[in-house]
Amino acid sequence: MAVPIAVLDCDLLLYGRGHRTLDRFKLEDVTDEYLVSTYGFPRQFIYYLVDLLGDSLSRPTQRSRAISPETQILAALGFYTSGSFQTRMGDAIGISQASMSRCVANVTEALVERASQFIHFPEDEATVQSLKDDFYGLAGMPGVLGVVDCTHVAIKAPNAEDLSYVNRKGLHSLNCLMVCDARGVLLSAETHWPGSLPDCTVLQQAALTSQFETELHKDGWLLGDSSFFLRTWLMTPLHIPETPAEYRYNMAHSATHNVIERTFRTIRSRFRCLDGSKGTLQYSPEKSSHIILACCVLHNISLEHGLDVWSSPATGHMEQPEEEYEQMESMDSEACRIRQELLLTHFS
Repeated sequence: MAVPIAVLDCDLLLYGRGHRTLDRFKLEDVTDEYLVSTYGFPRQFIYYLVDLLGDSLSRPTQRSRAISPETQILAALGFYTSGSFQTRMGDAIGISQASMSRCVANVTEALVERASQFIHFPEDEATVQSLKDDFYGLAGMPGVLGVVDCTHVAIKAPNAEDLSYVNRKGLHSLNCLMVCDARGVLLSAETHWPGSLPDCTVLQQAALTSQFETELHKDGWLLGDSSFFLRTWLMTPLHIPETPAEYRYNMAHSATHNVIERTFRTIRSRFRCLDGSKGTLQYSPEKSSHIILACCVLHNISLEHGLDVWSSPATGHMEQPEEEYEQMESMDSEACRIRQELLLTHFS
């Protein structure tokens, strides 16, 4: 008598017996349209992920090996792009919702292990110059190495006593600091900061700041909005522009910085687990941070594979907290000098 797969034990599904897999879904049995509508990505992209992550997802145990990498990846993509463990999705690939959750954890960790491979600043001079040229082509802002901003992702309350994750809207969230290039490729992603921290504090404590102050790029800068302090490596808008040059600078700054907002919208639109439409991420802050970073890795891989059409704004329920800040004008005289020189040289 056949046993319905939905009632099989989760460990049996994951580890089985006799070194065999129990999943029954085959990529070649379905259409590209089905894969995109259900899992968010086309067949060749999924095959690439299988090659990339296969070794990590096939680690043998004393009892057996895991569900096939292909099925684990489909389960994870289904969650990332829909935001829920749907019964019909589990049924389609032959595993339970509990097993889907385990697959998401496996794939998430495999992607996080490879984050530095796909999310990083360029190092060779030719690529750095190309990065600047791409930004300059947007609105005439020279020397730009990336645009930086923060975005909140809702999570479940860690516990009743911990208020460090409660943001200005009274919701629990992670405040994620990201930098992208002119195409929306992420160059840096720090996804673990508690939602109570304002953007300027996140940047002050971030590895990004240490990276730019001690190691990188003395001949360029990032662009950030007025929630950040002006620094020698971070150009911000002028609080009250007065001259035509200052207005032109602010307009070019705003048009260039808008790339990061579009990137946030694209990521939320593609990865619905982050947009709040299915509720908050039902994981600890650490696991939620890893899921966000895994989606960032997938975002960059998708751009690498030509899936780079800007998406429409997502319609999720997570409103971004508006920063209530005083204008962050720097007391750094060298930073002020650099911005003034930029104004005189390129916008006068």
